[in-house]
Amino acid sequence: MDKVSFGFEDVAPEEKTRRVGSVFSRVASRYDVMNDFMSGGLHRHWKDMFVRRVRPRAGDSILDMAGGTGDIAFRMAERGARVTVADINEDMLAVGKERAAKRGLQGLSWLRQNAEELSFGDAHFDAYTIAFGIRNVTRIQSALDEAHRVLKVGGRFYCLEFSTTTWPGFDKIYDAYSLRIVPKIGRIVAQDEDSYRYLVESIRRFPPMNAFKAMIEKAGFVQTKVEPILGGLVAIHSGWKV
Repeated sequence: MDKVSFGFEDVAPEEKTRRVGSVFSRVASRYDVMNDFMSGGLHRHWKDMFVRRVRPRAGDSILDMAGGTGDIAFRMAERGARVTVADINEDMLAVGKERAAKRGLQGLSWLRQNAEELSFGDAHFDAYTIAFGIRNVTRIQSALDEAHRVLKVGGRFYCLEFSTTTWPGFDKIYDAYSLRIVPKIGRIVAQDEDSYRYLVESIRRFPPMNAFKAMIEKAGFVQTKVEPILGGLVAIHSGWKV
């Protein structure tokens, strides 16, 4: 049986899906607070930068996959886009709906979806976004294939994800911080050390920037680009369907 990565472990695909679901159900209520603690608030800047690259326009129909708590969707909806927030995890969606209600945001659709098997028809959306979610998908290539399928001709794909920094020395500092400190922050802030150990380990198992770019191209996207941030600690990947 083929194995997939769950952090530093190799497990059956069904086991990864189940365990990732458990991780996000446990961390949903503290997810955004933990993002602030772990990144020192930088994730807000990265997300702003990401949405500027997407350039959502009034009337655009956008699928925000793994959109969970709504951080990306809110930014795009404020620019007039019609956003479908999709996530496999109901607990993350519940947090997002509550946050949207508090902000008085209307016009967002919230749907439980598996990125590998979307329920939408072909050529349905103008853009597909996924931020810090693709590495948690069990079969990443299947999710990329589905992203291509549901986009209209001329549609654009954007992915924001952690990667591997190429800055000499910084990689060692980040490794020490993420592997030793982040799980402890998770224990203190979210009362869940194991989930944040997995999330850090999952970054280490994610394909390097050029390898992931090749996977996007394999799905059929063209004019693909990679924009490294902090030397590739985080990267914005993009491509077009033609």
